[in-house]
Amino acid sequence: MLQKQSSQEAFGGHRKAAMSYSGATMQTIMVVEDDDDSRLMMKTLLELKGYRVLDAASGEEALARAEQDRPGLILMDLQLPRLSGLAVARRVRQHAQLSETPIIIVSGHDPLQHRQLALAAGCNEFLHKPLDFDLLEQTLDRLLPVDMDG
Repeated sequence: MLQKQSSQEAFGGHRKAAMSYSGATMQTIMVVEDDDDSRLMMKTLLELKGYRVLDAASGEEALARAEQDRPGLILMDLQLPRLSGLAVARRVRQHAQLSETPIIIVSGHDPLQHRQLALAAGCNEFLHKPLDFDLLEQTLDRLLPVDMDG
């Protein structure tokens, strides 16, 4: 379960506006989480930061949405119905149009054990729940650059 914070607390104590300077726009993030409350919280906070957010509640739905909508980054729970986050990551890495898409796994499972499994499956990062939104923001800034093409 996500750490419950107000939208202002979630990103450093103030709301961040969508970046739209010099023709730059924020990219699309797909949130994959089977817990409705956690998915809504992540979606809302990312939208407040200016991202376009897609969402999925299962591994199968995540693959279908990723193939159709080609998100700029996938933020995904490790434990999902039908297909685990690791199985989804492996399939994304095998898909020609999605293979370079950054993937962040978020999980409440033991990071010492599951971090290496996530990286071996092709994920770029493993973040532990409850989610630290400052760390998430830093990770997004590192993995998902601003799209300067607008």
